[in-house]
Amino acid sequence: MPNRLVEIYSDGACSKNPGPGGWACILKHEGHELKMRGKEPNTTNNRMELTAVIKALEALKKPCTLKIFTDSKYVVDSINKGWAEKWQQNNWIKSNKKKVLNPDLWQKLLSLLESHKAEFIWVKGHSGHPENELCDRMAVAEYRKLIGR
Repeated sequence: MPNRLVEIYSDGACSKNPGPGGWACILKHEGHELKMRGKEPNTTNNRMELTAVIKALEALKKPCTLKIFTDSKYVVDSINKGWAEKWQQNNWIKSNKKKVLNPDLWQKLLSLLESHKAEFIWVKGHSGHPENELCDRMAVAEYRKLIGR
């Protein structure tokens, strides 16, 4: 059982949906902090939300106990309610028989989570949560690089 506690804060943003997007995450462990961010020229907000969590998990070198904070109900509910695992079992088809959006990212996320004990925690966006607000500013700054603002 992993005992190293890492807090992850993540956010994604898009100029249009779809359109230029940015993602950002902050990892905290025992007083250390790592900030990461990136951008994609043509994406969706949900892809950026997923990418932010994936990039954070990819930075981890050992199995950890994780508290993952995000303002994305899409990400939190899909993991906490077991939807993503069911989609995977059903070959990326939802219960309504429609194809799951972003199966490539869901597959990657589920694979990365296998070696960790993760708790996903929803935080209300734009409500003054310091790390969420910082991630939002970083993600927006990334997509603005793509649109020249």
